[in-house]
Formats: sequence, C-alpha cells, structure tokens
Amino acid sequence: MAKDTEKLIRQLSLISYLMAERRPVTALEIRRDVEGYSGMNEDAFARRFYADRAELEALGIHLTVDRPVDGVAEQENYSLRPENFHLPPIAFSDEELASLQFALTLLDGEFAYAEPLRLALQQISWGRPSPLRAPDQRTLALGITGSAGGHDLSQRLAKIETAIFRHKTVTFDYYTMERDEVGARKVDPYHLLFQGGQFYLLGRSHERDAVRVFRLSRIRGKVAYATKAEHDFKRPGDFDPRHYANRAEWQYGDATTEATVWVSERIAWQVERHFGRFGTIEPAEPRGGVGGVHFRTAYASARQLASWVLSLGEHASVVGPPELVEAVEERIALLARRHDREPELAPARPSADGDADEREAEGGAHEGGGGRREAAIRPERFARLVTLASILIDAGRAGARLSVDEVLERLQLSDAELREDVSVLNVVNFGGGSYVLYAEIADDGFIDVDPEPYSDNFARPARLLPVEAKALVAAIDLIGDHLPEGALSSAREKIVAALGGTDPMAQLQVASAAADDSAIARVVSEAITARRLLRLEYYKPNEDEFSTRTIEPYALINGREGWYVASYDPAKEAVRHFRLDRIKQAEVTDTTYEPRPEVDPAADVDGWLRTGEVQASRTARVWVSPERARWMREQHRATQELADGSVVVELPYKGTDWLVRRVLEEAGDAAVLEPADAREAVRRAVAKLR
Repeated sequence: MAKDTEKLIRQLSLISYLMAERRPVTALEIRRDVEGYSGMNEDAFARRFYADRAELEALGIHLTVDRPVDGVAEQENYSLRPENFHLPPIAFSDEELASLQFALTLLDGEFAYAEPLRLALQQISWGRPSPLRAPDQRTLALGITGSAGGHDLSQRLAKIETAIFRHKTVTFDYYTMERDEVGARKVDPYHLLFQGGQFYLLGRSHERDAVRVFRLSRIRGKVAYATKAEHDFKRPGDFDPRHYANRAEWQYGDATTEATVWVSERIAWQVERHFGRFGTIEPAEPRGGVGGVHFRTAYASARQLASWVLSLGEHASVVGPPELVEAVEERIALLARRHDREPELAPARPSADGDADEREAEGGAHEGGGGRREAAIRPERFARLVTLASILIDAGRAGARLSVDEVLERLQLSDAELREDVSVLNVVNFGGGSYVLYAEIADDGFIDVDPEPYSDNFARPARLLPVEAKALVAAIDLIGDHLPEGALSSAREKIVAALGGTDPMAQLQVASAAADDSAIARVVSEAITARRLLRLEYYKPNEDEFSTRTIEPYALINGREGWYVASYDPAKEAVRHFRLDRIKQAEVTDTTYEPRPEVDPAADVDGWLRTGEVQASRTARVWVSPERARWMREQHRATQELADGSVVVELPYKGTDWLVRRVLEEAGDAAVLEPADAREAVRRAVAKLR
C-alpha cells in the first residue's frame, strides 16, 4: 500500500476514533487503538503522530491538547471537538441558494479551481439538491472563467498552490520582460492573484530580499521545491495582498512619485469611476474654455502612465511633475516622427526562431484538448474521501443504492479512483474492530453501503478545507455583483462567517482590472429580470461621442476588457454589446419586451470576449519597436521578425478611431504602416495632442 494511502487511513481513523470516544484520550491509547499506529515503536509513533497533527491543523482540523502540570508528553490528553470537524449549518435563503446554483454552474469545467469547488458545493448544500444540477440559465455568461489555460500552466499553478499551503520555498526559471532575459528565481510563495485573465504569484524573492510579483505564464519549465523540509518559511503577519491587487498598471513597482493629470469634463465621470480608486479627483480650472478635473495618482512607471494619458487623446494631459511632462512630450514627438515620414524598416530576420515560437505556442494551446478539461487544482484526497464517506453513509442510512455513474459525475472521479477510495474507506475504523462503513461496488453498476453505528460522525458535512474555501469564495468574487436576481454578496458573508470569519482570499484573490461598475450592473440586472427596455447614455471613445440607446437587455457577460450587457438594439435591428464602464447613465423603462428566440446572448463567449479579437473587415499592418516587441508578442502573432528586434503585427479593426487610440496607447513604440488612411488618421490625432 502506498505511503500516502497509509497516511490517509491513519488520519481518518484518528479522527473517527477521537470523535467516537467523545472524551480526551492519551497518546498511549491512540498508539494502541488507532489503525496505522499500532506496531510502531515509541520514536516512530511520536514522529508520525506529530506530523499527522500538523497536517490536520493545516487543513483546519484542530485537536484539543490538555497538558498535565508536570509536562510529561505521554500523559497529554487529546480530543477533537465536533465544531472543529463539522461545518456549521449555513442558513441560505432561497435567493442565495438559487444564486449559488446559477452562478457556480457557469464555472464547472472551466474554473482552475473547479474540482475543489465541486466538493465545496457538496458540503454547503448538504441536504438540498446539488447546485451543479441547476437548470440552464441564459442571463449571465462568462468569457473569462479563471481558467489556468494549458497543461504547463496548470501544473505550475497546482505546484504553487500546494507550496503556499505547505509554506514551501519554490525555485523556477523566470522570463523578465523588462530585461528580456531568463534567470533562476527562489521564492517564498505568499499569495495568488487572478487579474485580467492571468494568474500571478506574490512572494519574497530571495535574490531581491523583497516581495515581487511573478506572472505564471512567464515561468519557464517546472516549478520545484527548494528543500525537502516540511516547512521552509512563515508568511509575515503584516503582508497585505490588497496592496498589490488594487493597483493601476503604472503603479506596478515602487510608486513613490505623484503625477497630476488634467482630464476634461467630457470623460471625467469615466475616469473617476474607472480609475478613481488609484488616486484622488479634485476640481480644476478650465483650460481653453473647457472644464475638467485634476487626477492625482502615484506612479512607478512613467511609460505606463504616459500610455494611459495618450490613450485618452485630447481629453487628458499631464500637468506635473515637470520630468513626466517632458517624458510625455517626447513620446508625442516620437509618435509624430514615426507617422510624418515612412519608417525605414530593418531587414527581415530568418524565420526559424519565429516559426519555432509559433509552433510552441500552438502546441501549448492545443495541449490537453479533447474530452474533459484537465483540472488545474486537484483537491486534497483527504477532502475527497471525507465527502465520499458522507455520500455513502447518507445513502446507507436511507437504505438506498447509489449509482456508480452518479457518484463518478458528482465527484469527477474515474472508475479506478472510486474503487480505490472505497477500499480506503472500508478500512477506516474507530478502533477495537469497529469500522466507519462497508461499501461494495456490485456488478450491476450500483454501490451497496452498510454504515456502522458510529458513522454519524461522517453523516454530517465536514468543514471546508482551505482549498475548498478558496475555490468557493474565488468563484463568487469572479462574478461579483453581475448576477441578475443575485444574492452572492450575502451568501459570501455567510460562508466566511461559517469559516470562523477567516476570509480565504488571504491566499487567493480575484481582482478586477476593470471599473467599479456595480451600480450600473444592478440597474441592468433589474431590467434583464423584469424584461423591460433599458435606456442608456453611452459614450463611444472611438468616435468621442455620446448617444442615447434604448435596448432589450438579455444578459451580462464578461470579457477581457470588462463586463458587457448583451442586448438587441431595435433601432439597429441587431445584437449589440455595451461595455458597462462606458455607460454614463442607465434607466429601466416601463416598457416590457418579449425575448426574441433568435437572440443568443452567449454566442460570442468563445470568440472576441475571450480572445479580445473582433471580427473585422479591415486589417492594419503595425510596426512595433524593439523595446516593445516582446510585450506585443504576448498579445498578437508577429507576421515579420526584423533584424533589429522590431516586429510587424496585423491588428484587425472595424473603426479607424479604435486603431488610432490603440496606436496612441503604445506611446511612440508603434507606427501604422498601412492602410494609408489609418496612418494619416494617427498623424492627425498626434497633431491635436501637440
């Protein structure tokens, strides 16, 4: 029998024994009566028992230790209080349970934490229909689902998740974008962050002796443990992950300098809603007869802040400090030079390296394809066994036979895994030859269960283990306030309360890179639920204009750039998507509408919402400087690799105005080569900035 299996039998038997005894017991009694300890000598027992207690405590299962006055270890008494093992009942309202049923079903099979999420749902919905059997809903869809994305990234995520849980230092090779080089890293992993469709690791870099942020997709090769020790570090008590999650792109690093940006009143509302949490907003004197505000924000990267300011076009300009004003002026001058005359391109580089990169990217994209999606984070087998025991005992007490196929589906197990888990549970005992249960998989595809008298201890849901709690709360946070008729916020509060008030986001945080659009989302949700027309005041930055639209709202959908309302626009006689952060005002009208059967609000979830690339009638060839080329390669395929390190990419676009703002955002590191009218449009936009 494998050592891990022996350990699980021993730990489950220890829990069963302590719960059945209902009294403090000595170490001598445990050594004598608990499966797996008998036969050990004194030293071996002390080591194994200490290690088992430490692992159970890491899982949130704390044994009570009563020490004698004289301090003799052999006379210590141990017990397990029911509240330290069982999950407190959670009184979900019908609305909250419906929200969980609806929202969490969307993530099944997509979410990186889908497997521990599935077990968590079994526990919190004890005695009620499984949330994973909820009816299909069409009022919310997810383009961004917290998927790990690919076999290699899934393996890295799983290894780092375990390292955080076990306080293990990890080593890996890391590609640093700024220096364009790969180097070895040794990191104490503190926290995982999911933001903008990417997973990031926050931890102390031994090379820098400081907390650094590592994007998992830039890790090269495998992640390994630095030592064979049980634990390598202890996370500092003053570490606050929110400091890293609530930052704008220009604040990555040591943001010690403050910038002042003038923003015209035309878009001041949007800047305040979208970026206000990254600084302060205050009134400003009119400029050229145009009113506006001053946005003061700390920054670490002048280039990133310049990129954001230039993307706002003539509606924003840097006021100070002087060195930042000068840097932005230099960027504008660079943009002008690269569009006033035809750029001289370096000769093409031999294509072997580029083709290899492309083949590698394609291989990664298709790895693991076909059949069920590979789970990035597998739950602890301990959690799986406890949940399976609860399911089997519940069926045995009801005198019901369980379908093997149903259990395989509920727990996402293979037939071999189920048979192995049943064989493990069949030998878990309370001591003295009294077993928890006996289950047998019959030839007709059903499971017969004979529960033992003391199996009551497993007939109630066990407390959520750390990875289960993280999966559950992260799934709720991924959806946020965007669920029509939703009650996820209150459900989240009850779940955290049931965990003793400890928020699982201390180790995994889902952060929004988009605006705080919760107020608009609530209005849109109201219209979707009531099937009423929705009147919008909508800003189109590409055309720099406001328009009033009256639409039939069908669903809220998230994508790479934020949340959208999928709708039918009667005036356009077509399906349209409106970004919530561009809706200045929304009003639910009194006019109802009948849903159109031909409208599928989730039709684009696997398309541009997930990839960021819209179907377009035109394509622009854009040159990107050597300094910026490697960033562009992460987003777009290079059609030409040039000898000086620059690249040429193709950007699909519908409106020229969108392309212009995309090039301005590159702050002089990109230039349109063709078509000629798009190049001229950029030149005119730059002239306005100057």
